[in-house]
Amino acid sequence: MNDYRISRSAFAKGLGLGAAAAAAGFPAFIPALGEAADAIKIGQIEELTGVYAAPASNEVRGAQMAVDAWNKRGGVLGRRVDVVLEDDSNNPGTAVLKARKLVNQDKVDALLGTLNSGSSLSVSEAANTMGVFFMDSGGHADEISGSKCHWNTFQVPHTTWMLAQATGYSIAKKFGKKWYMITPDYAFGHALAAAYEDLAKRIGCTIVANELTPLGTSDFSPYLTKVEGAKPDCLLVLVQGADWVNCMKQASSFGLFKKLPVAGPYVEMENVWALPPELRVGYWGCEWYYKNDLVLGKGHTEGRQFVDEYRKKFGMPPTERNCFAYVAMDRLLWAMSDAKSTDPIKVARALEGAKFRSLWQGTPYFRKEDHSLMWPMWFGRLRPNGTPGDKYDVVEIIDRQEPETIAKSAADQATVCRLNYPA
Repeated sequence: MNDYRISRSAFAKGLGLGAAAAAAGFPAFIPALGEAADAIKIGQIEELTGVYAAPASNEVRGAQMAVDAWNKRGGVLGRRVDVVLEDDSNNPGTAVLKARKLVNQDKVDALLGTLNSGSSLSVSEAANTMGVFFMDSGGHADEISGSKCHWNTFQVPHTTWMLAQATGYSIAKKFGKKWYMITPDYAFGHALAAAYEDLAKRIGCTIVANELTPLGTSDFSPYLTKVEGAKPDCLLVLVQGADWVNCMKQASSFGLFKKLPVAGPYVEMENVWALPPELRVGYWGCEWYYKNDLVLGKGHTEGRQFVDEYRKKFGMPPTERNCFAYVAMDRLLWAMSDAKSTDPIKVARALEGAKFRSLWQGTPYFRKEDHSLMWPMWFGRLRPNGTPGDKYDVVEIIDRQEPETIAKSAADQATVCRLNYPA
């Protein structure tokens, strides 16, 4: 078993904790690499414009923090690490073009991103065709580590199946078994709706409607005006990004929050902070949080160091998107270091099953059978005004679900995922 304390070592260097790093078995600080060094280049593709611009920008920040931490202690394989950033404008076709440009023109050693699951799937396919490693730092769709998995792709965010499992039971128990869903009409939304539909069948729930909404929807009234008449026990909002903000604002204007509860698979801090306090309502899945013992634990230092460093640098706490991209980049660079190579097959083999300490309490790892990250999820309720002294602390975490209880089994995944390593 590979056990590598990624975050603690990296932030020990960044915070000047040389003794702690030395005690953990890391080499002494290496001065900044010269300009002549042959840099390792990571191509990052993100949705920097459009409905997901805010969380995508935070993925950029998270990835860069990991790169900075590695470079401060000498880079990877004695080489500086550079990021080449591209915007796919929230378009899977554009994402493929950017992936090819990064590989063929910029000569990157690996690819990382994207937030849109459609883009993640398209980049995964393109990277496989080109024989390049791809770390999915943002896309949730089941297919990424399921029916459309590839040997060269690893998925950091929870799959849509995990999102539904981690929240659906709690929603049914707390509010009832008739759900009205508002769903984004693309790969992520389709996979998420299918996961909830499967769960509903198993626990006796009824989905009274599943409204598919285009990305970038500004007017949700055609869908929201039908909610009350359907008499659901709960409104499930599956859209994300700016669409989530618009949907929540308009649902409130229709008076829906006074008549029925609202919940969903997960909530992103960028979106909650964009809402006025009176609209910060509901119960939501949470993929990571910066301030709770159920997430960070009491004796787990890596996550707390990450939060402190981020707040010092940006004047606000990190979000789950910062966490995703930091872990994605850090693990990718660790695998290159461990494999002593940037060869994508060697990097992939190094990552499989390697347990590590990271930004939450627990010992996550990428499952060998499907390359999905096995890590917990949390469930919480929004609190409108934060907590005394911290206006950003808008989620009260009330439950934690371990990965083994919310993920499909490795045996089940082995029947749908064929990694097909090159001979």
